[in-house]
Amino acid sequence: MALYQLKIAYDGTNFLGFQKQGKGRTVQAEIENGLRRLDWNGKSITAAGRTDSGVHASGQVITFQMSWDNPLCELQKALNANLPNDVAVMSIKEVSNDFHPRFSALSRKYVYRIYCQDQRDPLKEHYAWRVWPVVEYDKLKTAASVLVGEHDFVAFGRPPRDEDGTIRRVMMAEWNQDRNEYKFEVRANAFLYHMVRRMVFLQVRVGQGLMNLEELGSAVAGDRDIKPGIAPACGLELVNVEY
Repeated sequence: MALYQLKIAYDGTNFLGFQKQGKGRTVQAEIENGLRRLDWNGKSITAAGRTDSGVHASGQVITFQMSWDNPLCELQKALNANLPNDVAVMSIKEVSNDFHPRFSALSRKYVYRIYCQDQRDPLKEHYAWRVWPVVEYDKLKTAASVLVGEHDFVAFGRPPRDEDGTIRRVMMAEWNQDRNEYKFEVRANAFLYHMVRRMVFLQVRVGQGLMNLEELGSAVAGDRDIKPGIAPACGLELVNVEY
């Protein structure tokens, strides 16, 4: 019985999130169903994190134990053949039994995409947040710099468990622009629930001139009285977990 680590990609549009629930379609349930068709008899897979309904991933990491006597590439092919089109195994390897996809992680990286346009674009709506009026790129870049460092992000979300607290260390936060499209990349040792979407929402307000940098700084310092709101799930993607 070996422990396998898989890198998973999925389009979150038609999922109620990663974690298995009593009802509704989830990524975890689809993967476990696919594994059972390969005679896996485990109770559940373990993941690096739980993405919300509508959130995408190109670098989710899962583990499970299984007996498999053939080459690993054959396990990858077999599982992909038993998964729906919006989920895929990108890579697979055997790891030591003390590896845990969540607790062994050193950092996680997310990307959030927005585009500025007064009319919706059906080819982008599932993978980016349409923002209007247009944002100022320089303001976005300055706002991102405020997020870097170790802070109490209590105004940005809640921890998976109360004992985890709300202090997080953001190693990188930056925006890139391509015409009317903007991509926010952020890497941290860990994230709170909705933390990235809250970051994006507040930065967009700064970029639109609806909020100043001092207010954003107050939020980073723990001020919970800042205007509530989070960016839509559709623009968010988990791209990498570093070990």
